[in-house]
Amino acid sequence: MSQHAIETPPAVTLPVSGTDAVFPVRRVYCIGRNYAAHAIEMGHDPDRDPPFFFQKNPDDLDPSGEFPYPDKSADVHHEIEMAVMLKSGGTNIPVERALEHVFGYALSLDMTRRDLQGEQKKLGRPWEIGKAFERSAPVGPIHPVDAVGHLDRGAVELEVNGEVRQEGDLDQMIWKVPEMIAYLSEYFALAAGDVILSGTPSGVGPVVRGDVMKVSVAGLGSMNVRVV
Repeated sequence: MSQHAIETPPAVTLPVSGTDAVFPVRRVYCIGRNYAAHAIEMGHDPDRDPPFFFQKNPDDLDPSGEFPYPDKSADVHHEIEMAVMLKSGGTNIPVERALEHVFGYALSLDMTRRDLQGEQKKLGRPWEIGKAFERSAPVGPIHPVDAVGHLDRGAVELEVNGEVRQEGDLDQMIWKVPEMIAYLSEYFALAAGDVILSGTPSGVGPVVRGDVMKVSVAGLGSMNVRVV
C-alpha cells in the first residue's frame, strides 16, 4: 500500500453562511477586465472580445478579515469581485445549463500587486507574481443558491475608510456568469470546488497598512477587511 512521501497539505475550505458546513476549494479562475469602465481605466477597449482568465491558488482565498500587505510591492490595489462557487462541472457545458452547476456566491477581493503586474505586462509575461500571492483573495462566507438565488444584477461597492472607491452593478458584466462557466468549460474540465472571480468595476486603487475596506454586493451583505 502506497503512502505519502511528505505530510499531506491541509485542505482549503471556506465557511458556508448559516451552516456548520465548509466548501472545499479545488481551483480558482479569475476573469480579467469584465466591466467596460474598468477595461477603459486600465487602458483597453471595452468591446466584447473573447474573455480571458488567469488563476489564483486555492490557499490564496482567505476568510480571516485581514489582508497582510505583501512584500516586494509599493502599489497594492483593491478589486472588489463576486465569487462564484461550483458544486459540479464538466466540459463543454451549454450556457443555458451553466447555472445548474453553481453552489453559491460570496463577496471577494482580487488584491493586486499593481507595480509587479505592470512590469510583467511590459515584458509579455504571466501575471501570477502580481495576482497569485499569499492571501491575495479575501473572501466572505458562501451564500448558497437555495438562500439567495442566482445573482445577475444589484449594486457592487467598495469603500476604503468610509470613502466610496468602486461602484457598479452586476448587470454591467460584459460576460455574465453562465457565459463564463460555459467558456471556461471549453478549455478546462470544471469540477465541484472550483471558484470563479467574476471581475471588478472601475475605481481600483491603492491601499496602505491600517486601511479598512468595506466590500458589499446586493444580496450578499457586506464584509470588512483590514490591511495589516
